[in-house]
Amino acid sequence: MIAALWGVLTPKGGDFHFLEISMNLRLATSCLAALSFGLMPAVVFAQSVNVTRSILPDQPYTLIYPEVMVATGGVGAPVTINHPNAPLQCTLTIVPVEDTDWTPEGALASLNDDEVNSSWSTNFSGFKLGTKSTTPYQGGTALVYDGTSTDSPMDQPLTIVHTETVDSGRGYTLDCMYATDVAADARPLVNFIIANFSTRADAECCIGAEVAPSSTDPTIAPQ
Repeated sequence: MIAALWGVLTPKGGDFHFLEISMNLRLATSCLAALSFGLMPAVVFAQSVNVTRSILPDQPYTLIYPEVMVATGGVGAPVTINHPNAPLQCTLTIVPVEDTDWTPEGALASLNDDEVNSSWSTNFSGFKLGTKSTTPYQGGTALVYDGTSTDSPMDQPLTIVHTETVDSGRGYTLDCMYATDVAADARPLVNFIIANFSTRADAECCIGAEVAPSSTDPTIAPQ
């Protein structure tokens, strides 16, 4: 698929009309509750989540993310979720593909480290590939790799986590980036978003989290 999608990750121009149903009815899937993130075992956050689903039958997906993050996107454009108070952004892109033989395992085996570094370095100076493997989405498996840059358009080093998969002739990429100096806080959220992404429009909440009682302290719950 595509090693670096910065050119299409950032919509050019003005706002877009939503193609998705963003559940500000807060979890119609009854996930509006305090979530104990299994990815952060030392701390329990009272964390509500939002669900954004595509209403287009030819571009199905479910994107589940912390309530504080804001989703934007629209016709012919990627869907981006941003954290308003932290340098954290994830972008979902869906494109048609013709390679019906694509598999995440095959993509991992053929991944060229130098090409990945060169491609991302165009916009993220000094990008260096870190780990690479496959990872489960809520349904199916994706190629995943991460890397760090020494500089970026945000004037700070970033960590980029790239995932991609192919399903029913559609290529899905879900890319997250965050300031490297907040990795301890940001990476568990990124892992949660990736684990709960689905190429179906009817996925439910939530993987990697436990629903905690609504009376849980809104900041940190004692162990």
